Amino acid sequence: MHDLLPLLVVVCVTAAGIVTGLLFAFSNFALRALADLPDAHGMFAMQQINARIQNPLFLVLFLGTPLLCVAIAVLTAGSLAAPGRLALFAGAVAYLVGPFGITVLFNVPLNNRLANTSADDAARAWPAYRRQWQRWNHIRTALGVLSLLLLAGGLARV
Repeated sequence: MHDLLPLLVVVCVTAAGIVTGLLFAFSNFALRALADLPDAHGMFAMQQINARIQNPLFLVLFLGTPLLCVAIAVLTAGSLAAPGRLALFAGAVAYLVGPFGITVLFNVPLNNRLANTSADDAARAWPAYRRQWQRWNHIRTALGVLSLLLLAGGLARV
């Protein structure tokens, strides 16, 4: 079963890299570009992004990557002293907490609230949403990068 571990890690790093890259794009420039628009326009654009991201390809990556992380954590938990195993375990946990956990616990609820916000409330709701959403996005992006570093480093030692 442990012969499967390197393949799981390669697939996980690829999927986690795609998701983390998306998060990085929002932290680096996308949300700031939306903030440059009038409030109602920026909010509407983000509402559309939040609706469109719910597509089969993204959902496979978003839901599949945590499953790979759970598999990696289970396969490494009993042998953390073996070369690379602690890094693999920590990388899997970092992804579960960051890009997945923070998204589910913080960013998605903010998105759901924004979806129910009318353009009339944009001047009040949009700046507050951006501040909160971006703060959580920065944290999940950093944890995603940490996860990738740990997973890749652990894979190099397995």
